[in-house]
Amino acid sequence: MSGNTFGKLFRITTWGESHGKGVGVVVDGCPPKIPLNVNIIQTMLNRRRPGMSPASTTRREPDKAVIMSGVFDNMTTGTPIMVMVENKDADSKAYEPYSNLYRPGHGDITYMAKYGIRDWRGGGRASGRETVARVAAGAVAKALLDRENIQVCAYTIELGGIKAEERDLSVADKNMFYCPDMTAAEKMGERVLRVKEMGDSVGGIVEIQARGVPAGLGDPVFDKMDADLAKALMSIGAVKGVEIGSGFEAAAKLGSENNDSITPEGFSSNNAGGILAGITNGDDIVVRVVVKPISSILIEQKTIDTSGKASTISTEGRHDISAIPRINVVCESMVRLVLADHYLRQQAIQHHALK
Repeated sequence: MSGNTFGKLFRITTWGESHGKGVGVVVDGCPPKIPLNVNIIQTMLNRRRPGMSPASTTRREPDKAVIMSGVFDNMTTGTPIMVMVENKDADSKAYEPYSNLYRPGHGDITYMAKYGIRDWRGGGRASGRETVARVAAGAVAKALLDRENIQVCAYTIELGGIKAEERDLSVADKNMFYCPDMTAAEKMGERVLRVKEMGDSVGGIVEIQARGVPAGLGDPVFDKMDADLAKALMSIGAVKGVEIGSGFEAAAKLGSENNDSITPEGFSSNNAGGILAGITNGDDIVVRVVVKPISSILIEQKTIDTSGKASTISTEGRHDISAIPRINVVCESMVRLVLADHYLRQQAIQHHALK
């Protein structure tokens, strides 16, 4: 199956299914002598692990990372890095009643249209479980970016219609939704519990910020930084929209309002989101993603079976109420992968320019 590899110089290939033996990733192109050990990867995986919030599934996966190759004496060797995570708590029996039904909002019907076969156990390759591999790869990218003091963080600015009015990032890790507004976080928790009782799900918006990114990253015209970020984030199953900087608000602004004036001290604003003409300008990169409501809900929905006959479905099982907050670290990881790849591309350009 194609489409499992991402990146050019810093390149990853993910593998595995939701109810298979495990999931994992091969990272190729990571430079040697980058400090890396399993604890660095595990710290990141723990942030997306199930059961960390009331919005999360009750599936209990330890998500214990095992580094299979590419690291020696807690240093990368320059060879491919393989990380594996075993599936320990998959319950395929819960999906047997739906094996011949197409679940609304899922990839069941499109996978069947493309391949003529599908893994109905938890969604197979289309499951959010695949993002374990992305987070493991993102941890490797973080180790590289840390050396260059490039920091990436993701936080929730909307969940279930509750919007964060504050942007105090110092409190984002002090609540279960990684929200920079403690008052909004409390309301989000109440909203999630009410929706859970209804048997429904909610969506939201996650904002990702990258600081310390040097000017000059991004390759026009088809490998622009904003284009690659959009592709990376849209490749996450629950993400249905991406905006950078002022985003869709720019449509209602005048050019005089949306342009970021340049002063001897730097840009006077950041409507561009840190990117001009597809190249980073040295300012903070600011990206927002729209996260759709989880598709598996208890409320009965209309559907068809694999023969095309009308039916109904109520998806029992262990499902998230929202992909937020577990998706936040996935978003961070995808941004880090793009930055790591473009950082190495720029290093190659500068190396050749010096010759």
